[in-house]
Amino acid sequence: MAVTVISVTAVLFAAACGANPGGSDTASKGVSDGGSVTASPTPKATYKPTGDPGSWKLAFDDEFDGNQLDTAKWSTGWLASGITAPVNSSEEECYDPDQVTVSDGSLNLALITKSESCGISNPVYASGLVNTNGKFSYTYGFLQARVWLPAATGDAGKIADWPAVWTDGQNWPTDGEDDIFEGINGRACAHFHSAVSPDGIGPADGTAEVAVRSGCVHETLTGGWHTFGADWEAGSVTYYYDGKDIGSVTSGVTSAPMFLILDYASGPPYQSPSTMKVDYVRVWKKASN
Repeated sequence: MAVTVISVTAVLFAAACGANPGGSDTASKGVSDGGSVTASPTPKATYKPTGDPGSWKLAFDDEFDGNQLDTAKWSTGWLASGITAPVNSSEEECYDPDQVTVSDGSLNLALITKSESCGISNPVYASGLVNTNGKFSYTYGFLQARVWLPAATGDAGKIADWPAVWTDGQNWPTDGEDDIFEGINGRACAHFHSAVSPDGIGPADGTAEVAVRSGCVHETLTGGWHTFGADWEAGSVTYYYDGKDIGSVTSGVTSAPMFLILDYASGPPYQSPSTMKVDYVRVWKKASN
């Protein structure tokens, strides 16, 4: 990841992907990539994180059950209104509110080939990003998202482009950035960024595609619904993919509040048009807090 300072915040990018139900509390959806889905159930306070049992209380929940984005919870674009520049100026997409829709129980972030003006030198694509900056942030807790990740053309095992589920503080890297899931070179990866390690520390075994840092799992996570979660505690973050503990980061873990971001950036393996879908996003706090 390469950092770009924009306005009040400087951040790295991260992305999200998914492909298979990740636990018994998730909505039942029958889907093929780009196909129809059945709506999620009404959110229940009894939902619990997948893979991390304990005493939790729901602090934030969006099931995306309506027909438009809940703007009391989310804003579109990167820290500005209208069509915005990407998180990282090296990216080739502008973030356009028209590429963000809610239908059939899912948030849809659609990446298309379309040149728009947003202040970058090579705007090849338009895509969608939503964030909770100024509307919801948290310190410590469990974030989980259920995501559909499109597969790259010609290689069903690789994630197309650069989807991400992540959180960010107000001052990068001092306040931290938690990339709970991002698609890097077709793999699903997790990293935590801070002043201790601006390039990020990953919890998993690493891959040849991401030689400078670990954090990328080997499982195929395309072609279905998958859950991506992170249990952020004082001094540690533990990551869960489909309820499986893939490891923890215990160095440089910050304590400043972070807000939520879901986005679908362009990146290798490039594919357009392509759509990342999100069934739900939930954040729990410890019941004792």
